[in-house]
Amino acid sequence: MAGPDADTAADTPALFYGGSCRLPTEMGEFRLHGFRDATGREHAALTVGAIDDGQPVLTRLHSECLTGDTLYSLKCDCGPQLQAAQQAIATEGRGVLLYLRQEGRGIGLVDKIRAYALQDAGADTVEANRRLGLPDDARDYRVAAEMLKILGVCSVRLLTNNPAKMQALSDLGVAVTERLPLRAGENPHNSNYLLTKALRMGHWLGAAEEA
Repeated sequence: MAGPDADTAADTPALFYGGSCRLPTEMGEFRLHGFRDATGREHAALTVGAIDDGQPVLTRLHSECLTGDTLYSLKCDCGPQLQAAQQAIATEGRGVLLYLRQEGRGIGLVDKIRAYALQDAGADTVEANRRLGLPDDARDYRVAAEMLKILGVCSVRLLTNNPAKMQALSDLGVAVTERLPLRAGENPHNSNYLLTKALRMGHWLGAAEEA
């Protein structure tokens, strides 16, 4: 199955759909779908149930985080959010989780490590990126929107605390019918990080951003 139609190829990254397989997990059984974009980066989607029936689908856009997802770092909330989203979709019995290869909010692993070193010296996550000449958030959700379209999803109930994700999907033609908060993994090591996301990046994190 090829990527977008010729009419839309100029507006979205060329995306190759590589097929799917059954994926049993501790949280339930999923379908694992593979994609490759025009840059050669490979992305994945986990799905449960019928998601191409035109009804809003419980959806999570998760950007790759080696340190949090795989190495169990306490510096962020990424790993617990990934697990919580996967569990929520399994419990719902219908949904999609996109795993996007956008490490470090899009700056890559090496620059993320450099930013972490600056954070160890006292900078917050926004200051660290800016000192390195990097954007606060370099993620691009065009691939995510195209993945959803290939999977037959046209409207979503989005699991997120990030208003930028909602706006990006809406701008790309994916209707966001509901926003569901995703609170998980808060601990003393990431409290300042989460507060910075709320105060400087506009994330919805409950009482912190309402104060």
